[in-house]
Amino acid sequence: MSRGGRGFSRGRGGGGRGGYQQRDMGPPDTVLEMGLFVHAVEDEMLCTSTMPDKVPYFNAPIYLQNKSVIGKVDEILGPINEVYFSVKMGEGIIASSFKKGDKVYIGGDKLLPIERFLPKPKAVGGVTSAYAICLMYYYD
Repeated sequence: MSRGGRGFSRGRGGGGRGGYQQRDMGPPDTVLEMGLFVHAVEDEMLCTSTMPDKVPYFNAPIYLQNKSVIGKVDEILGPINEVYFSVKMGEGIIASSFKKGDKVYIGGDKLLPIERFLPKPKAVGGVTSAYAICLMYYYD
């Protein structure tokens, strides 16, 4: 029996869903101070965070105060109370050209609350599952 030359493909055409293309939306209207330059490490810059209650997104653009992009967040390091992050430098930007203490900035929409990385408190009292509710009615 012939499959009409389609091989094992069935239905809605071939191929995957296609990739999501991120567009450069330009710099944000306002930038917030994210951290301070510590030192250059293998063509990247290491910065310490000055925002104790926020953590940057991975690949979030990092700016100077004048909103010019200098790179993107590459890694996030350190304990929760002393966050460091590395910045992969953009085209033509050299990490060693910065001085210790230079400020770097980020768009406010590229930050996560630190609570996301802390353990969640356990619920106290109360019935917490549908199974427990069923047991209550069964043995009542």
